[in-house]
Amino acid sequence: MAAPAPEPFDTRAAFQQRLGDVLARARTTLVMFDPDFVPFRLGAPDVDAALRRFLHDGGRLRLALHDAAHLEREAPRFLRLLRDYAHAIECRRTPRGLRDLPDSFCIADDLHIVRRFHSNHMRGEAAFDAPQQTELSRLRFDGIWAESQPGLQAGVTGL
Repeated sequence: MAAPAPEPFDTRAAFQQRLGDVLARARTTLVMFDPDFVPFRLGAPDVDAALRRFLHDGGRLRLALHDAAHLEREAPRFLRLLRDYAHAIECRRTPRGLRDLPDSFCIADDLHIVRRFHSNHMRGEAAFDAPQQTELSRLRFDGIWAESQPGLQAGVTGL
């Protein structure tokens, strides 16, 4: 059987729709990488609800990022989520040597992915039920994760 073709997008609204689709399909694992997670809207009510459902059902979330300032200042819902589900969420900050990595992606269960080719642009693609489409980004995430240090934590932000 042929692999499902990736679905391209090139607008913020389309990215957010595809991200919502990936979050809705997530069951056990979510791994995400973005320089600052601004376009992911982690503090928005709909994203918070999707992540809470996922975590409540036993899912695990790992985020890698360059700069947590936006989340610390503009995403109080995400900080509450981090406090409420500290046992199921890990956040790591990349070292200086990785700060030039420009891509952005979210992978659910090694099956579904939404990725932007460059974090400064909304152009990207999403693929569902396509483990072969997630493989390269997952390997990339594992490398980023191994090089990164613990970052955003509920205790560090004063919660």
